[in-house]
Amino acid sequence: MSRELLIAEIEKFYETSGISPVAESFVEQFLELLDIGEVRAAERDRSSSSGWKVNEWVKKGILLAFRIGKLIKVENECSDQFYDKHTLPTKNISIADEIRVVPGGTAIRRGAYIAKGIVVMPPSYVNVGAYVDEGTMLDSHSLVGSCAQVGKKVHISAGTQIGGVLEPVGAFPVIIEDEVMVGGNCGIYEGAIVRRRAVIGAGCIITGSTPVYDLVKGKIYRKEKKHPLIIPEGAVVVAGSRKAAGNFAAETNISLYTPVIVKYRDEKTDAATILEEALR
Repeated sequence: MSRELLIAEIEKFYETSGISPVAESFVEQFLELLDIGEVRAAERDRSSSSGWKVNEWVKKGILLAFRIGKLIKVENECSDQFYDKHTLPTKNISIADEIRVVPGGTAIRRGAYIAKGIVVMPPSYVNVGAYVDEGTMLDSHSLVGSCAQVGKKVHISAGTQIGGVLEPVGAFPVIIEDEVMVGGNCGIYEGAIVRRRAVIGAGCIITGSTPVYDLVKGKIYRKEKKHPLIIPEGAVVVAGSRKAAGNFAAETNISLYTPVIVKYRDEKTDAATILEEALR
């Protein structure tokens, strides 16, 4: 089936309230392509100022899969019982996929693309529509949300949440480009884009509505109407604070949390963030 035909059918059935076997057949084919990374919720676009474009039809396909899905009992080797949409069971992974998933409560949903060489420590969760590229590490208690895009050789540290953004369909998902280091207990949400080789320090929360202060370049990065918040390439971001506005805030010494870029990546940073090859 051509990509153009698949897009047209997904768009048609998304706008149709009824459910038919034909619609389910197209959704099955769509999920198979999503599963192997042939289609993705966002992809590179050099003509865009952000360097990325959103594939709205892919998000519509995922939402359609939820709509037509029926609750079934999901069989599991453990004693626990699960009930979920029949269209979106857990991903079927074999030894040939060369993905290391350590036992202990991890779940990867169908329709998530997981490239070779990934290490997933327990417990972690990767949702439908996510794209995780080669050589990435997902450490314990990490979440990769629906439609989130994670590049090559990224380290997502323990306790970190990468938000997805499935709806609205035109909104950017969170995008983590290649060789990014995300420290423990971080949260990246609301379609923020983290450029390649950036370092997000432990405990940082980055959202589309959070201004990011660059102490090196003297800039403030914000989300604009049609432009996502972008963390620059190689930036080293730590949790910081800024004074709150107003007399009352001044009188009571109130400050607000904000991410702060304190430097840009150098050899010292590379040495501190290198991944242990033995873990792979």
